Formats: sequence, structure tokens, C-alpha cells
Amino acid sequence: MSTHAKRERLLLADLLEAAGPEAPTLCEGWKTRDLAAHVVVRERRADAAGGMLLGALRNRLERVQAEYAAKPYEELIQLIRTGPPRFSPYALKQIDEVANTVEFYVHAEDVRRAQPDWSRRELDPVFADLLWSRTERTARLLGRRSPVGLVLRRPDGRTAVARRGAPVVTVTGEPSELLLFAFGRQGSADVEVVGEKEAVERVHTAALGM
Repeated sequence: MSTHAKRERLLLADLLEAAGPEAPTLCEGWKTRDLAAHVVVRERRADAAGGMLLGALRNRLERVQAEYAAKPYEELIQLIRTGPPRFSPYALKQIDEVANTVEFYVHAEDVRRAQPDWSRRELDPVFADLLWSRTERTARLLGRRSPVGLVLRRPDGRTAVARRGAPVVTVTGEPSELLLFAFGRQGSADVEVVGEKEAVERVHTAALGM
């Protein structure tokens, strides 16, 4: 049976292929070619991927990612589809599922929602609950840079506190939309944001996410 991560991987590859190498994305400063290179480097170049977390390795990451972005676009798409090499931790099904399901879902929406004619996906309840579970577990990390208190709420009332503080802004929406909001895609997430006007404005421009 296909895992969620594998399904999202193939969907992301299809979206990147259909959009072409020069299409915009929701990742600031990145076109689809840059996003594709990011995905490949993250899985295949552990020596450089550490720069996503460590400032000391940032220059190396940018250099290696630029090298991959210069490769033929079709090659990048194929590398995404085929997945990581056997020696990569991501080649293990359990790690792939934990590390890549959200990664690929968010990046698929980065491609989809940057297009003028995008439409929202209808997700099955099992996948929606999985995204909510990941959102709950990482809410504090994703919301750590919020300038005000931040609460994420599902329509059924279940909540996750992303940032304690006052005033409080409450964001209500489906799990997938709350995840995108918390990952810094505030302007493209289909949510209702409630709170003091100034606090809401500050949350919309905050650098949420990893």
C-alpha cells in the first residue's frame, strides 16, 4: 500500500512537471526549479542539507542547491519521483513517512496555490487527521516567532496552542489549512482569523514556520 509520503511525493513531482521550471511558488524568491532543487538536495546531499538548520552550513547549502538548480529540470523531477538513494535515511519507509508527508504536502501546495487558477484539494478524513496530529505536535515550534498569542482551532473545536501570550489570535480552519498557516503560508490558507485588528495584522506578517 502506498504511504502518504509516497503519494504526496508523486503529486508534488506531477505538479512541478506540469508547472514547468520557471513558474512561481509560495516560497519567497523561489521558482519551481529552485523548489525542485531544494527537495532533491534535502534527500540526497546530507553534507549540504544541514544548512537548512545550521547557519554555519548555509553558504554550502546555497552553493550545492544552485548546482542542482542548474541541472536539467526533467532530471530533477525524475530524482524526486524515484526518491532518495538506498543509503539515505529517507529511504526507510518509517522515516520517509514521518519526515516527508508534511514536507511534500506543503510544497505541493506551494506550487498549486501560486497559480492563478488553483483549487483547493478535498482531503480524505484519515489524511486530514494525520495532518492535524502533526500540527498539534509541532505547533509550538511553528508558532515560536508569533508576536502574539496564537491558537489553531479545527471547526469541531479541537485546538492547539502555537504561542502563549496576549492578545490572542485564533485561527480556525480545516487541518490542512491550519498546517499551511502555521508553516508561514498565511496569505494562501483558507482560514478565519479572529482577534484584535493590530494583533491579526501582526500574525499575518509574522515569520511562522520552521
